[in-house]
Amino acid sequence: LLWAPLAPIVHYYQNKLKLAIIGQSLFGQEVYSNLRKQGHRVVGVFTVPDKDGKADPLAVAAEKDGTPVFKFPRWRVKGNPIPEVVDAYKAVGAELNVMPFCSQFIPMNIIDHPKHGSIIYHPSILPLHRGASAINWTLIHGDKKAGFTVFWADDGLDTGPILLQRECAVEPNDTVDTLYNRFLFPEGIKAMVESVQLIADGKAPRVPQTEEGVRALISKQILYHAIHNWIRGHDKVPGAWTVIDGQSVTLYGSSMLAGQVPAGQPLEIDGASQPGLVTKNGLVLYGADGKALLVKNLQFEDGKMIPASKYFSSGESTSLDLTDDEKKMAEEIRSIWKGILSNVPAIEDTTDFFKSGAASMDVVRLVEEVKQKCAGVQLQNEDVYMATTFQDFIQMFVRKLRGEDQEEELVVDYATKEVNNMTVKMPYQCFINGKFEDAENGKSYDTINPTDGSVICKVSYASVGDVDRAVAAAKEAYEIGPWGRMNPRDRGSLLYRLADLMEEHQEELATIESIDSGAVYTLALKTHVGMSIQTFRYFAGWCDKIQGKTIPINQARPNRNLTFTKKEPLGVCAIVIPWNYPLMMLAWKSAACLAAGNTLVLKPAQVTPLTALKFAELSVKAGIPKGVINILPGSGGMVGQRLSDHPDIRKLGFTGSTPIGKQIMKSCALSNLKKVSLELGGKSPLIIFSDCDMDKAVRMGMSSVYFNKGENCIAAGRLFVEESIHDEYISRVVEEIKKMKIGDPLDRSTDHGPQNHKAHLDKLLEYCEVGVKEGATLVYGGRQVDRPGFFMEPTVFTDVEDHMFIAKEESFGPVMVVSKFKDGDVDGVLQRANDTEYGLASGVFTRDINKAMYVSERLEAGTVFVNTYNKTDVASPFGGFKQSGFGKDLGEDALMEYLKTKAVTVEY
Repeated sequence: LLWAPLAPIVHYYQNKLKLAIIGQSLFGQEVYSNLRKQGHRVVGVFTVPDKDGKADPLAVAAEKDGTPVFKFPRWRVKGNPIPEVVDAYKAVGAELNVMPFCSQFIPMNIIDHPKHGSIIYHPSILPLHRGASAINWTLIHGDKKAGFTVFWADDGLDTGPILLQRECAVEPNDTVDTLYNRFLFPEGIKAMVESVQLIADGKAPRVPQTEEGVRALISKQILYHAIHNWIRGHDKVPGAWTVIDGQSVTLYGSSMLAGQVPAGQPLEIDGASQPGLVTKNGLVLYGADGKALLVKNLQFEDGKMIPASKYFSSGESTSLDLTDDEKKMAEEIRSIWKGILSNVPAIEDTTDFFKSGAASMDVVRLVEEVKQKCAGVQLQNEDVYMATTFQDFIQMFVRKLRGEDQEEELVVDYATKEVNNMTVKMPYQCFINGKFEDAENGKSYDTINPTDGSVICKVSYASVGDVDRAVAAAKEAYEIGPWGRMNPRDRGSLLYRLADLMEEHQEELATIESIDSGAVYTLALKTHVGMSIQTFRYFAGWCDKIQGKTIPINQARPNRNLTFTKKEPLGVCAIVIPWNYPLMMLAWKSAACLAAGNTLVLKPAQVTPLTALKFAELSVKAGIPKGVINILPGSGGMVGQRLSDHPDIRKLGFTGSTPIGKQIMKSCALSNLKKVSLELGGKSPLIIFSDCDMDKAVRMGMSSVYFNKGENCIAAGRLFVEESIHDEYISRVVEEIKKMKIGDPLDRSTDHGPQNHKAHLDKLLEYCEVGVKEGATLVYGGRQVDRPGFFMEPTVFTDVEDHMFIAKEESFGPVMVVSKFKDGDVDGVLQRANDTEYGLASGVFTRDINKAMYVSERLEAGTVFVNTYNKTDVASPFGGFKQSGFGKDLGEDALMEYLKTKAVTVEY
């Protein structure tokens, strides 16, 4: 804390340089701005002349700051430097030339003039792919890694000594854009700033390059992955093209197709090994090896772009008649077009945006100006390419305005089962941006029914690339989608609708929960599903009640001041849930997250993904906008880790083990210091005094251990029974256990179903073996039930001493661990009960209200039950102390976990 105030001015004392920035583009602008923020002095900016009256972004930023700006059309004539240009450059007195992106040829007497020479950014890992289009060749060549180099300029083509390099993995469906936006742009800016500081500090290396460069060659066999690499490598300029129906067609947006090829209409492709297929998802192309890829968009010779899925129907839409208000908006948009296409005398209905001279930067300007002028309409750059004439653009705009451009009906490939006297329909793919789709890498895994060990279905196994796409969708939904602008009461209405749909499908949800997790159907219906519905209704009611405060502050008279606070959503949140209550844990965290106005990416437990994916389907039917909810089945080591590391996620909520919670907390801190709430392990003590209601203590004590097969966060991990009633208590518990029916969880008379999965059953059996070896008395159970599936006998251990493994560690299963305590030794048993690193829940049974209150005040746990157990409610906060984590689920406290407080002070 003592040093904190010095942090903002540390850069002031570092070595600084006088810089000349030579280049252009948004990248150049960001490098320029960040170098100035770091305290370097930019003595001159040398960029390209204005185009059609518009200055380059670098020039705009520099002119705004008062930095000298030079806009030379060229630096040389007939190979010789222009003297007046050289003199103007030398006059600024730069100590280093920084060239973030430069399309002009700079003479060597400029390159070598400064004290420290010149450094250049190049978008490949030199010596690979020297020269122009380096990013494209990275993809065309099929490189597994991409990256960039900052190097010292010399008289060769990208051959100077290397100062700094960074690299990243190339995902299977990366394009030039995704690589640039994800890594090359943001990390390149940081690297250029870092490089300048290394030079200023005298620490910059000069590593000679090897002689060889690499250029990609595509196999003449044209395998599918080579076609994919060729298309994505040319995704912007010049564009990979083929001949369809006698005309050249450029292909954009390639992805490798995993899984079954959807039905479609054949399309002849000149020179292709077999006809393509126009499907609802796009154009399927086949390589010589018979494998397929999917192309998203097509552009024709006249510049018109269409979704590939609309190839046979692109001209079928009817023209809309505009209302008076829509006609006024159309004229405002015509003015925007005129401002951009200043060279065109008048904007006619047939005016083509690109044929009139517009470039890619003009597309960005058009989209942003229309969005600013007509709030509520969401345009993408792609929309301009799809509607290039003014008339088509207005028709597209009005359809969006009216909501007639809505996504096609949700397409779901179900795994179906006839079970529990019904047909259950289970989505099994990743749910990203409002669509179900296979994992990017095409991988899947089996999800198992613990009742008999059979495979329910195959489920998509999400990759890191899927996480990145889901987070990008959630970020877009939060920042520019309707969710972020929605009236809170309308948001609540959608959550109420979602709860209603869950109730309509409660029997199906409970059945899926039962076959996927082993939960007894009646419990799944009442608790797993029932409490999930209640949770969404509870938090739906909170949406329009999120409010701040007004705060009196000391006023510096005669000024008057007002301070108020606002509660604002965090942004994109990640949620990682366990396998014991798959749907309920989803609801506990997601409902609060959504009510607060956030968007989310949720990873269900790998072994229980099915109700989460069914929930995703219902969220679409409820009208939740695309991108707000994303569900990614897969492994914690891959999906969970990427969520923890992702820089665009602002909060992660996790329920699971303490060791994994610690790893998540560390990753969240090291990545971007994201907010974390953790509900972790427990070893909840239950103290039963001799003055208890014995019938109730037996019934509730058994429930505290065996509820949901013992797979319960707050299960009583250790019972302390007063010595005088100990033997009677154990006898009655065993008597009741013998009455329990173990069997098929879908049988309405079943009391005790299978453990969640085989690995967990094996762990429980090992846990019991350790208990016996340490000297505890195994009174009942401890074995696997002799039948198919993952069933375990309800188990009772007595004579458990404080030092034993089973006294300290959580079983997370149907294992009752019982210790005696001496009659009347209240403080002694409290000390033993609190002698644990966990503090999730606890309980006490006694008829003495004074004793109950004394004990409840001293138990170190987030929840204390008195003469009851497992009685959670959606309005009551739930969460632990110590190594059981921090942060709350449920109640108003949970809502606060997904909000941030902003203080605003106004002088008036």
